[in-house]
Amino acid sequence: MTLSLSRRTLLQTGAALLAPWPGLRSMALAADGGADQALIVVFLRGGCDGLSLLAPANDPDYVADRAPELRVRADGPRPGRPLRQTVAPEVDFRLHPEMAMLGELYDQRHLAFLHAAGLENGTRSHFVAQDLMDRGLSDGTQLQRTPQGWLTRLLVERPSGAPAIATTPALPASLGFHAASLAIPDLRGGLSLPGGPRVGPALAALYAGSGDPFARAASETLREMDLVDQRLPRGPDGKVIDYYQPDHGAAYEETESGRAFRTVARLLKMEIGLTVAAIDIGGWDHHDALAGRFASVGGQFGRSLAAFWNDIERYHDRVTLVVMSEFGRRLRTNKSNGADHGHGGVMMVLGGRVNGGEIYGRWPGLSSAQLDNGVDLAVTTDYRRVLAEVLNVRYGAGAALPRIFPGLPAGAPLGIVRA
Repeated sequence: MTLSLSRRTLLQTGAALLAPWPGLRSMALAADGGADQALIVVFLRGGCDGLSLLAPANDPDYVADRAPELRVRADGPRPGRPLRQTVAPEVDFRLHPEMAMLGELYDQRHLAFLHAAGLENGTRSHFVAQDLMDRGLSDGTQLQRTPQGWLTRLLVERPSGAPAIATTPALPASLGFHAASLAIPDLRGGLSLPGGPRVGPALAALYAGSGDPFARAASETLREMDLVDQRLPRGPDGKVIDYYQPDHGAAYEETESGRAFRTVARLLKMEIGLTVAAIDIGGWDHHDALAGRFASVGGQFGRSLAAFWNDIERYHDRVTLVVMSEFGRRLRTNKSNGADHGHGGVMMVLGGRVNGGEIYGRWPGLSSAQLDNGVDLAVTTDYRRVLAEVLNVRYGAGAALPRIFPGLPAGAPLGIVRA
């Protein structure tokens, strides 16, 4: 699929350089802080049900409030995959059976989970919750004065000249107002502009030497596109060859998850200095038919993540991958055999420098008195604490964290990652 760079995309890129950036200043991080690191942020759009992804299978309230067919079970023909953990030794936490392959990454201590994590703001709106998390906020009153995404602020604080990409047709809000980011949903058809091979050089010549902000942004975009495009395999006719052989027997499915992780793996192996990749996976808004729909999208995601990790084995120590969703879903299922918008959810952190094989945070319990508003898993870990720890330990971004995450409360380190 050839990426087309529309006039709208170029205008948005140019606007990024023209827009005011209140409270931000460009400040390089420590000279060696995260110099060769790749941060991959996966957003499960729609509100992933953390109580299906990582279920407290033996919790009496979980058993009482979810019908057997909507629970992850400890027994029966398809039990969940148990995880040894110390956060709540009395709870039998189990991965959904369609995501059981992630248990191997957990046992290898590459993968860590955080339960009861998320946005401390009480909103149950997809739009508000995603907007806040994309911008690295918790307080809705900050939205008007914080137009940039949190990944954009990271890249401003850590200018590297290396590409940042999203696997979506348009950049997510987390990379909003970042001129050098590219939206690359697929690489199999190349990365070129509409109109043929002459268009790029002609535009580059047109914008060269101009001090106009739009021209500078367009030139940077063209440079990043060319950096990627020149590393794609081509046949004698100059056309891109649709060929990629994953390592270690990894196989990517033709699903949203599979295509996204395949694209990021290819970009990592191009050695273009990829610093940030944003992956969006939709389909998690399960108001009805929770059991079947979660099994489908969860299985696709789990298999794709496992394939990706096998494929990029030589990059394990350079990659830190964080998975989050705007909120979890309610404990009690509805009359459509689904679950409505909840609060606390599950986050994951995967990497060669992750202290995996553990569930972090504090498990609040599921009794009515322990639930948020009496209906939802409570949030006991602000999602920004997880992101901030990754940026601090892996990227040396400690001094910049108040600007990347305005209003982030102080807290003891979680210990999820190591330098």
